[in-house]
Parts: sequence; structure tokens; C-alpha cells
Amino acid sequence: MALTRRTALTAAAAGTAAALGLGAAGASPAHARAGRPGRRALYVSPDGRGGFSSVQDAVDAVPGPGATIVVAAGTYRETVLITAAAQGLTLLGATGDPRDVVIVHDTANGTPKPTGGTYGTSGSATVTTQAEGLTVRHITFANDWLRADHPDITGTQAVAVKVQGDRSAFHRCRFLGHQDTLYADTLAADVLARQYFEDCYAEGDVDFVFGRATAVFDRCRFRTLDRTDLAAPPYGFVFAPSTTAADPHGFLATRCRITSAAPDAAYKLARPWVPSSDTTAVPMLTVRNTWLGAGIDAAAPYADMSAAHPWQSMRFREYADTGPGARVTDPAARPQLTAAQAASATREAYLTGADGWTPWRGH
Repeated sequence: MALTRRTALTAAAAGTAAALGLGAAGASPAHARAGRPGRRALYVSPDGRGGFSSVQDAVDAVPGPGATIVVAAGTYRETVLITAAAQGLTLLGATGDPRDVVIVHDTANGTPKPTGGTYGTSGSATVTTQAEGLTVRHITFANDWLRADHPDITGTQAVAVKVQGDRSAFHRCRFLGHQDTLYADTLAADVLARQYFEDCYAEGDVDFVFGRATAVFDRCRFRTLDRTDLAAPPYGFVFAPSTTAADPHGFLATRCRITSAAPDAAYKLARPWVPSSDTTAVPMLTVRNTWLGAGIDAAAPYADMSAAHPWQSMRFREYADTGPGARVTDPAARPQLTAAQAASATREAYLTGADGWTPWRGH
């Protein structure tokens, strides 16, 4: 869903706890069982019948590790911070359809703060999560800040969700925005964080999936948006990893699908982000067994963010991709994994670790 109109978000998320038949507790019994809420369950609905009308208020009331928050259908216009204290939290959309439960705000990097200065990219996030062991299902995260509404602002990054905690898993969620939509990050440059996104949808234009986390995107859909503010391509980039040199794994997109609302070849697949705070970063991206639509520039799918850090010196690879945007016309322009290398480019190799984390099981 393109964020061309803010009203589209509201219409997509209409509904109340009463309309869902949530009862006094505010949660659909079937989905409550799926989230294993038990005695630590907290319930959020727009009318407050579940005990809370704000997601942040429910987060602040989490009694300890392992809690569940069930969120009824509705649009929750707020910013949310899930701190490390909410370890093992499950955040569950009550209806099972992520279009019904929308958490949205409209802040950009360059938005002025009431106390002076601007919010910056991280401060623009609608939702920031820092807790380890976070599980999220069936929720839409959005930032509906629009460039056209703010021609005076040049810092146009507007994050929908910033994920920092290790063992964070998102199942059937949606991430809507334009620039810097989904920030897959860590708590610090010397801290690793594994993140798993399964059957999710993300859309945007510039670097809309970015960060330094070890992140696997499994059967996800990505959509590049059209732009009327640019005269010619490139319109933007799907991925912008900033993997640290010490991290053996960066971004892995496997069994995904990339479509576009823009003209053919208007988008690059990726560019490396080497931030000024970590000039030794060696961004890593592997795209495998993924369908790339005609919106991706097949002849030159990668570009530099900075001439000082050319993409050719980074860890960008592909394997067994299909579709018009995956056509290999120049092998040097899109490096490929060998079959032996591809055997190590799996969700298990990236995520399981010594603790045996397998977030694709048991849900």
C-alpha cells in the first residue's frame, strides 16, 4: 500500500474491539491462544476496553519477561519504545491480518524537535524495539511522513520501525514508508543482533531496508514506489546494509519477491552504507532464490553510496535469482555465489547459533 494519502492507512485499519467480538478481555480467543498470553497478557483496543488504548501504555505496563500484548484492530497514531526490560515480549495483532492493526506516526530526520534541533534518522522511528527475544505477528508499522508535505525539510529519512534486539522475529508484518522504512540494527557497533522476517511486506524508495543487523528475510515481498519528484532514475535502492567487519553475516533475502510501482529499471537492488561512525564496515547482502521484477536495473543493480567505499569491495552476492530484474548481462556487475558457497547462505547458518534459535518453527 503506497502512502500517497494518510487516509488510506486509517481506512485499512478501521475496527474496534467490539466489532471483532473481543469480549471484556479485548482479545480474540483463537489469536490469544496463538500468542500464549496467559496471566501476563495485556490487551489494547482503540476504545480502551481491553485495559489500554495506547500500545505504549501497554508496553510500559509489561510486568516482566515473557509477556504478551494483544492489539485489537485499529489505527494507533503514536510512537512506541520497547526497551530491553521487555525481554521475550510477544506483540500480537488480534485479527491475524496485519492490515487491521496499524501503528503509525509522521516524523522525519529533519523534523524540528520542540526543544530544538531535529529528530535524526533514529529519532524518526514510529516504533523502536530494543528487547531480546521479541516476537511480533500480524501488525503494520508505518511512517506516513511525506516529502511533498514538507518541501522545507531536507532530512527525509522517516523510519517505520527500528529493530535492535537479538532474536527478534517478525511474522506476517507490514512495513510502510518511503526512505529508510525498515531499520534492522543493533544496540551498538560491537554487539551482534539476529533478526528474522518471515512472510512480511516492506515498501519504500530510498534505502528502505537498511542497517547492520544479521537479518534474514524469508519469503518476504518488497515493493519499490513510484516517484514524481525526480526527473530520471535511479529512484532509489531496496537494500542498504551497514554490516560491521566483525560480523560474518549481514542481510540474507531468500525466496523473496521484489515488485515495483515505478518504471522499468528505475531502481537499484542495493548500495553499501558505510556510516561515518564505523568507516571499517563491510556491508553484506546475499539475495538468493528470489524473483526480481523489471523495476530493478538488471544491467547495473548496485551503486555506491560513497566513492570512498565502492560496492565492488563489499560482500554483495546473488544466487539462483529469477525474473527480468535478475538477468545477468555482465557477470562483474552482479557477483554470484557458487553452489558450495550457497550451501552456507541459509537462514540456519545465519541465525541458529549456539543457542539453537529457530524462529521459523513452532508458530
